[in-house]
Amino acid sequence: MSGTQLTVTLSGGGVDDARAVVRALEGVFGAPDEFPADENATVHTATFDATAAGSGQEGAARLSAPVTVTVQGTPEAVQRASDTLAHSFTAQDQGAASGDQEQERQLRLVP
Repeated sequence: MSGTQLTVTLSGGGVDDARAVVRALEGVFGAPDEFPADENATVHTATFDATAAGSGQEGAARLSAPVTVTVQGTPEAVQRASDTLAHSFTAQDQGAASGDQEQERQLRLVP
């Protein structure tokens, strides 16, 4: 992973829930490399350019089921993503791990 990327991994819920989470992050990071599309997938991933700026607008969204989200990238990008998700959804912090130059945080988003 490049130091300028934010990788988001989502499990639980359906593809529409994954899309709602990615849309919330688009307002901060711009468009992801790929939008969740596989209806049969149990895990979805999206990669954002952590240096890009989005529109600044966070979309209010609803989830149909709990979603576990793992964000990985620079500490600043992970914090921005975590703050955005906590503002857009009901979020429960499931913990974090820090490396030399990157961080990983897991959140559980509930409807």
